[in-house]
Amino acid sequence: MAFGDKKPQKADLSPKTIEINAEMNGSLCFKDSVDLKINGIFSGSLDVRGTLTVGSRARVEANINGDNVIVAGTVKGNISVSKMLTLLPSAILIGDINAPKLNIVEGAVFQGMCHMTIQEAGQWMNVKELASYLELDEGTIIELVRSGKIPVVQEGDILKFERVQIDSWAAAGMVR
Repeated sequence: MAFGDKKPQKADLSPKTIEINAEMNGSLCFKDSVDLKINGIFSGSLDVRGTLTVGSRARVEANINGDNVIVAGTVKGNISVSKMLTLLPSAILIGDINAPKLNIVEGAVFQGMCHMTIQEAGQWMNVKELASYLELDEGTIIELVRSGKIPVVQEGDILKFERVQIDSWAAAGMVR
């Protein structure tokens, strides 16, 4: 076969799968979409784009911020999601929930407060509007962007912040 006959390979855009079967302490932050499954013990903080699954034998002591979270094990900490939180029958959650969609399956245990918001996708803010919204100065917003600590979309020199993501980020206690 000649070199010119090869078809170009498509880039794999599906989320990467990471599975943790150990005891870990610290802070995990994923800017790109991943499928993270925790089967062991974790304490610290979790900020996950994509789907986080807490396995049935897992014990997590952390505030969790993510897109989709599925809990089958034990979580002590607040959970804030931008899409959906699911508590399976074996789940135990001691902490507050902030989610636009929530599925608590019969048998799950939840102790805390729940805040469900009507999320309107597509509401965008610039740096000045976000600074006013969060009651911070614009320099602090720029520093959060530079350090990768705040969800942002950059189009050329323009920084845009989606309100849904900012609300989820702020609810997880990431504003410092």
